[in-house]
Amino acid sequence: MFKKVVCVMNNYKIDMDFVNSFWEKIEKKLSVTAPEIGAKFPYTTENGKYEDFAHGTDEEGNGIFWWTNGFWGGMMWLMHLATGKDVYKEIAEGCEKELDRAMDIFWRLHHDVGFMWLLTAVADYRVTGNERSKHRGMHAATILAGRVNHKGGFIRAFDHDVYNKTIIDTMMNISLLFWASEVCGDDRFAQAAQLHADTTMKYAIREDGSAAHVTVYDVENGGVLEYPAGQGAFSGSAWSRGQAWAIYGFANCFTHTGREEYLKTAKKAANYFISHFEEGKAPLVDFCAPERGDLRDTTAGAAAASGMIEIANHLDGEEKAYYLENAVKILKALEQYCRFDLEEQSILQHGMQSFTAPKHMPIIYGDYFLMEALLKLKGNDKLFW
Repeated sequence: MFKKVVCVMNNYKIDMDFVNSFWEKIEKKLSVTAPEIGAKFPYTTENGKYEDFAHGTDEEGNGIFWWTNGFWGGMMWLMHLATGKDVYKEIAEGCEKELDRAMDIFWRLHHDVGFMWLLTAVADYRVTGNERSKHRGMHAATILAGRVNHKGGFIRAFDHDVYNKTIIDTMMNISLLFWASEVCGDDRFAQAAQLHADTTMKYAIREDGSAAHVTVYDVENGGVLEYPAGQGAFSGSAWSRGQAWAIYGFANCFTHTGREEYLKTAKKAANYFISHFEEGKAPLVDFCAPERGDLRDTTAGAAAASGMIEIANHLDGEEKAYYLENAVKILKALEQYCRFDLEEQSILQHGMQSFTAPKHMPIIYGDYFLMEALLKLKGNDKLFW
């Protein structure tokens, strides 16, 4: 039994009984599953077990280059911070070293190097001061900065001949550029991040606060050519995980720069998410497709909750309470979708990759953002972004 502990944040009371109980179940499970899985790259489970997703380099982009390869290492750093146990640190370090294979091949790297190395090498450097990890992070940041289209004012998302597309996901990756400027004192990285954020704010965030997933820019003449549906239901819809990327990405931009327009945009995106969230349920995979109420995505809820807590960290009074309250509502809804038994290695179930791939499955980033949000509520309010 937990002793009832209430944390007061500017007149808002967080039920720490819920937070601690939820975290304890996650910690207990990972104490068993983490050593079983080891320094691999989980993505989803089959028959309850994770496969190592980095075993190949096929044409679909799987293997060592896959964009989610940082999340398991990030989870291990979270566990190390929470428990002080070296077993988690050692697994995280193993993942980080294995990612050197992607650096060595180089050609297949992409705009999601932030997701990959912020949670591995950059996390290692922030926690331990490891110089080799700093070098890995700076290498990744240089790759990301090299993707800036200065004429269009954005970071390109895709490779080959797709030179004028970007996606809302990149708002999470640009934290790598802010970090790079902080550690090396060269403003060009942060300038690239702000250039992308400003263009995204202008063209990809709609008046109602919803976010476009894909934006195709007219590089020659300025403006936008089209907004493809991407992982949403249709052009102009609101894919919920993309909405979470907007919430969290702009909150991170404010954290790094103090520019009020970024915080305003983060709140605008969060307010849209909150207004479409059904209490007690995982978010719809696309908020503009309520007729498909069976399609829901727990991972969107976990990322959005962590982003809302980041917003709350910069506010006071009723505004702070509002975002904390809604983050906790989302987390309470997500708990029912978790599995804490040892027959299933993943924790958060019922994730979905996109509206166009309507299959519910556990996905590794759902577990990461769930853990991160809970740890923020437990007092660790600034982690790896």
